[in-house]
Amino acid sequence: MKKIFVLFASTCFLANVRTVKAVPVVPNFTQGSMTSVTTQTVTTNETINSMDYATGWTYSVSGSGVQLEEGSTNVAPDVTSTQTNTVDGVTSTWTGLDLSTNNKPNWVQSEAGGAFQFTEHYSGPGLQTHTIIQRETTIQSVTESTSIFSN
Repeated sequence: MKKIFVLFASTCFLANVRTVKAVPVVPNFTQGSMTSVTTQTVTTNETINSMDYATGWTYSVSGSGVQLEEGSTNVAPDVTSTQTNTVDGVTSTWTGLDLSTNNKPNWVQSEAGGAFQFTEHYSGPGLQTHTIIQRETTIQSVTESTSIFSN
């Protein structure tokens, strides 16, 4: 009789077991948003190096109440001097005027003790101006994007 009892208990246990079913899970939201921010900073350092050259020369004399000294025939100095300039390995040579005392014309007053005005100007060849500009530029870019979603 023990064997029947074990079978009987085993059958009772199986009769009480229930079937389990899976239920799908579905997200249940109605709306939402997502924000993304990107920041970018760029710094630029630059040097601007500008050189202006004169390739010739100018010589001028003006005035009133003056004249060339007796015996002088030249109103301008001789063209004999040279100027050399080297920048970044490039050498340039220009010819200018010889402004030594023995080579320049001599100007004197037309009337001793009288009123006079005299101007002499010379601008030679070569480097006239050299400008160096150093600057730093910083640019910042901010991009913000927002995504909005709903069901």
